[in-house]
Amino acid sequence: MPPGEYGMLGEWEKEGDHDIMMDFLLPTGIFLKFPVSRNDTIGAIKKMVWRNASSEPLYGALSDADAYVFTCINSTAEREELEDETRRLCDVRLFMSVLRLVAREGDRVEKLTNTQISLLIGKGLHEFDSQKNHEVNEFRVKMRSFCEEKAQDRQRLPWYQWMEYSFSCDLEPCVSLAEPGGIKTKGTKKIFVNVKFEASDESFMLQQEPQDLPVILMRSALKKKATVFRSVRQEKPEDYTLQVNGRWEFIYGKYPLCQFKYIFSCLRGGQTPHLTMVHHSTVVKYQEEQGCLGSQLSKSRSLSKPPPLPVKKNTSSLWSIEEPFHIHLLQGYRVNADEGMKLVVQAGLFHGSELLCKVVTSGEVNVCSEPLWDQKLVFDISVSDLPRMSRLCFALYAVIEKAKKPRSTKKKNKKADCPLAWVNTMVFDYKDQLKTGEFLLSTWPSVPDDKGDLLNPMGTVEKNPNVDSAAGLLIHFPNIRPHPLYYPHFDKVHLILHTHLQYVHSTPSLLTLYCAAQHMKLKEIVDNKNYTEFFEDEKELLWKLRGVVRERYPESLSKLLLITKWNKHEDVAQMVTFLQKWPDLPALHALELLDYSFPDPMVRSFTIRCLRKLRDEELLQYLLQLVQVLKYESYLDCDLATFLLERALSNKRIGHFLFWHLRSEMHVSSVSLRFGLILEAYCRGNIYHIKSLWKQNEALNKMKALNDFVKSGWQKTSRQQMTDDMKLCIKQEAYKDALSYLLSPLNPSIKLSEICADRCKFMDSKMKPLWLMYKNKWVQGDAVGIIFKNGDDLRQDMLTLQMIQLMEILWKKEGLDLRMIPYGCLSTGNKTGLIEVVKNSDTIANIQRNNSNSAATAAFNKDALLNWLKSKNPEDKLDQAIEEFTLSCAGYCVATYVLGIGDRHNDNIMIKETGQLFHIDFGHFLGNFKSKFGINRERVPFILTYDFVHVIQQGRTNNSEKFERFRECCEQAYKILCRNGTLFVNLFAMMKAAGLPELSSFKDIQYLKDSLALGKSEEEALKNFKVKFNEALRESWKTKVNWMMHSLAKDSRL
Repeated sequence: MPPGEYGMLGEWEKEGDHDIMMDFLLPTGIFLKFPVSRNDTIGAIKKMVWRNASSEPLYGALSDADAYVFTCINSTAEREELEDETRRLCDVRLFMSVLRLVAREGDRVEKLTNTQISLLIGKGLHEFDSQKNHEVNEFRVKMRSFCEEKAQDRQRLPWYQWMEYSFSCDLEPCVSLAEPGGIKTKGTKKIFVNVKFEASDESFMLQQEPQDLPVILMRSALKKKATVFRSVRQEKPEDYTLQVNGRWEFIYGKYPLCQFKYIFSCLRGGQTPHLTMVHHSTVVKYQEEQGCLGSQLSKSRSLSKPPPLPVKKNTSSLWSIEEPFHIHLLQGYRVNADEGMKLVVQAGLFHGSELLCKVVTSGEVNVCSEPLWDQKLVFDISVSDLPRMSRLCFALYAVIEKAKKPRSTKKKNKKADCPLAWVNTMVFDYKDQLKTGEFLLSTWPSVPDDKGDLLNPMGTVEKNPNVDSAAGLLIHFPNIRPHPLYYPHFDKVHLILHTHLQYVHSTPSLLTLYCAAQHMKLKEIVDNKNYTEFFEDEKELLWKLRGVVRERYPESLSKLLLITKWNKHEDVAQMVTFLQKWPDLPALHALELLDYSFPDPMVRSFTIRCLRKLRDEELLQYLLQLVQVLKYESYLDCDLATFLLERALSNKRIGHFLFWHLRSEMHVSSVSLRFGLILEAYCRGNIYHIKSLWKQNEALNKMKALNDFVKSGWQKTSRQQMTDDMKLCIKQEAYKDALSYLLSPLNPSIKLSEICADRCKFMDSKMKPLWLMYKNKWVQGDAVGIIFKNGDDLRQDMLTLQMIQLMEILWKKEGLDLRMIPYGCLSTGNKTGLIEVVKNSDTIANIQRNNSNSAATAAFNKDALLNWLKSKNPEDKLDQAIEEFTLSCAGYCVATYVLGIGDRHNDNIMIKETGQLFHIDFGHFLGNFKSKFGINRERVPFILTYDFVHVIQQGRTNNSEKFERFRECCEQAYKILCRNGTLFVNLFAMMKAAGLPELSSFKDIQYLKDSLALGKSEEEALKNFKVKFNEALRESWKTKVNWMMHSLAKDSRL
């Protein structure tokens, strides 16, 4: 072994099926040594050990093989019991080639499940135990009980309700079927559907009305079956359901056939839908199979309940303590700064984004690894006025000694010469008790920014888990009273309110108490959608007329909460009481209240109450944002986490995407505890789902290994040789098994069957993404493709595509179908993820190059696109292809303008053979356009070149009618988005927590507010858009120059 190398981790990076010499330690003290294949399962290796041990002494002292389990030291240098004996040795990734056999202890089913969950979520459950944290322990017990109870409820559902959980319907937003030529559903011809019965090769072609319900189609199928097979037995259509061939997708319920996405897309593409009639007994078998694992586990453990909360004895009313709040700053640990500087700590009390009182600064001390302050920090706020969600924020920074500062400096009290670290902690613990005693806060390193803010109230309240390397601050919360102090419960708040305040309940008569001028001013304030800050007189008016706000403008609750004085407990009591009678808000407005500016538990509870009305498909649309705002929660046990788990355990599709949204950020230290605990709870509530998710995770690990193999070798050999080596690697048993027969993480309804190695390749871009193709045995020649990316952060692409999908839904609801292609995109880990392959498509750049003699002229060839469409669409189909192009071009013009999509060149605009245009690669948005040498390369609002116009006008320069229709589509689409502008702004605002470089503050969202003309009338907005439209058309030659430069640069790289 080379110097400095320990263990055998390098062994697992090698390819091929070769033997490894292993040492085995038996419980009898016998030592065995023999080779095993790296692809052998743990179960197979155990059988070999038993065979070899049979000829050794003390064999008779061994019990049955099932009574023992192998233990090892794994790749993270931790002891691991290998309960799952179906795993391969190469997947275990031993640190040393030693396996020890020990007697099993405890519950095997429980231990196996714990092992599977640990490996699946990327964090050992023992890490949660080792926290020795009461909040963690109580949350785990409570959520486990909650989730297992949900699982038991699910198993008691009738088969048709269980179907709604397992296979929720995938529907178009509204019933509107567009036939070629734009004819709507009304008066359309009948549709043909191919139906077969399970366990039968015989299929029937049935003719149905697009508006028929599935039960009518099933009745027709049963009637046809009875006629063909002369069946006497009467069968009821209610006993059947329809499955899409080759997918875990079902057609059922009271929706017209044409509203199901599968049937809709088949008819759009001129294909015949293929369905299978499945009897309910088959569904019941699925249900029983999935239920037996969960019930087996729940029987195997005794239900442990969290200890009861201690009885609150000798408590004082927190609101009666008028003395100022203070803490003691004791000392620091592991502080690293340059000598000759002084260390300072800044402390601030926050409620969300609001500073409750003046920031307090410590004295300066000399730089050393363990600086000592031993200083009392007093805040200008009484204990009685501390809101429940008070957050104490610290910043540690170094300053140059005053004597060394040049006298000419203009800035007074220059502080943040060198920010070092920050950390936040709550003033009250998770049980509402005011904290007391010493706390060692492990800090997070500061990232200098333009704002110059030292304190980070938006940051996590979790301590940095890297305690050995992170700087630490030791603080002490005083014992203000000899007994614990608790924040008043709502019942007491109500009581105190009526005892100490002359509070008048808001009634409709209140509306007449204030003059018309004030009402006009109030209306002006609530109608201003572009507000950022309020003037003092506006705050006063809003608070004074809060009853009017509730009665007339309930959707302006966020404004009222922002001007509430959270550092005055009397105002807080009134606001919280007032909130109890606030009418429920639509999700559009409720989502805004999940921002970190609104931390009060009563407010967040009210918000979740509003969100409960979301339908599953709506919740899925906002799930990405709901996961991000979990980062703003101050405690593990919160209404949002419970709500998400409840919905995930009621709809498997929601559960699937909740899992991946959480799992993809498990490498982030600040959220790995919270997200890991929620993932564990979800797995406990859906034991059977672990199997499917495990398979997906295994495939992703192999994809990463394959991508690393390509990256390490592509420069050393020819592209063809590297591609051949990659295909050879895929054909190895370990890779082929791992990469085949799984559900697609992009869409759990899609079955990825056997991987087609000969059709796989890697792509040219920097990170060498893998292009993987899967056979589709149900549809001849129709392969399914996915792209695996490793090294690029896909979260921004995922967000952009989510917004494009939302736009498409809003347009369709208004009867405007712009043929968008929001292809699947999913981040699955640290800079890793998957992208759906859009089949039968090519880039504009390739089409232009293939129709031109040189890269310099390709971008200016206006006939290339139209000629390509003509070659792919015979004359009778060309008109429809141009229609598809026109509509999709309108949709993407508007979408890319509104979202401020940058880096638009002809290599990331694609077109399908059917004519649909679509954009890919969204590395820049919100107006962050690319520049070269300080010059903006993209000088148009959106891409509308003359070759696009040439296609829209069907190749005729005088075809103004077609172009005007295109312009009208753009304007109509833009107006619909403007009407829903608040929703887009709220969703982007919720994504601030994701930490995307181009979306980290409200300033980044200003582009969106401007592009959607928030706060302006529809006429003003449209007028502005028309200016942008004309500008894009007039300046399109600049786009062509940019495209030419891009093509020349790409050719020079190749």
